[in-house]
Amino acid sequence: MTEMNAPAMTVTEVVLPGKVEPSGLRLAQRELPPPAAGQALVRVESTAVSFAESAMRRGRYYGQPPFPFVPGYDLVGVVEAIGPGVDSALAGKRVAVLTKTGGWATAALLTAADLVEVPERVGADEAETLIVNGVTAYQMLHRSAKVRAGQTVLVLGASGGVGTILVQLARHAGARVIGTASPRHHNALRELGVEPIDYRDPDLTARIRELAPGGVDAVFDHLGGASVTRSYRLLNRPAPWSPTASRASSTTPRPSCSASCCCWRNSPTGTTCPPAGTRASTTSGQARGNRTQPSGRRSGPGCAPISRTCSACYATACSPRRSPPATRWPR
Repeated sequence: MTEMNAPAMTVTEVVLPGKVEPSGLRLAQRELPPPAAGQALVRVESTAVSFAESAMRRGRYYGQPPFPFVPGYDLVGVVEAIGPGVDSALAGKRVAVLTKTGGWATAALLTAADLVEVPERVGADEAETLIVNGVTAYQMLHRSAKVRAGQTVLVLGASGGVGTILVQLARHAGARVIGTASPRHHNALRELGVEPIDYRDPDLTARIRELAPGGVDAVFDHLGGASVTRSYRLLNRPAPWSPTASRASSTTPRPSCSASCCCWRNSPTGTTCPPAGTRASTTSGQARGNRTQPSGRRSGPGCAPISRTCSACYATACSPRRSPPATRWPR
């Protein structure tokens, strides 16, 4: 289709009506108008269920729209029609896009500038697994921790969606990777060049210290809470601490270092306690690409409140330049 002959389309969407169990999700249909200027109509081939949607279903995801709405943080699909001002070469192309919401549908109207063409040799499902997970991993590794060749990093949950991509990107960057996972995943991790450790080892810290006696350059922690304290202490140099992987700069009055600590899930308790005397930051502007903002000094003996969704993955830049408005449904 082109902008000249694109009719309205009936789409089916999965609606999250409120705080419900998965069985409480409902299907609904509505008419999508032809794409407006700068828009593209994308027929959805693949979307996913991630931690973000699980949190949204409980009303616990930072910045989620009011109920009811259509979830779906990302999607892969084929451009069926384009609006005025959009390059005609985009029509018929398979594309990937971060939506934050609206992906659980048979089709979606999206800002054409946010669409990324998928190579022909890559299937829709394969590409879908790389959108949120891949951007999350890339942002933490290169924009937050700024890992370099020759460094050693620790990845907790190395066999998960984000972790699997993160360890491959780290190895591609020339870093040594230590990763925690259940034993059944260890062989697969070894094939990726990872040195695996059983995450249930009662002396996990000692096992990590055996592999990295001098500490590691960065820790990627998906657990949050008390785990961040342990992660911080595994770093190879003292460093100002932030839930989104702050790095001290030689241009700041803080000590220069090469240590970073990244969290990409929410803190179970809402409070994390780095070693006394350190500064803490909270994430704000989640899914808008805002930088970490100072949240104040310590509120106790080394304890600093952090965002309930202290996510490097969704707080730093894991969002399109412009997010389409969430689809609202009558209650």
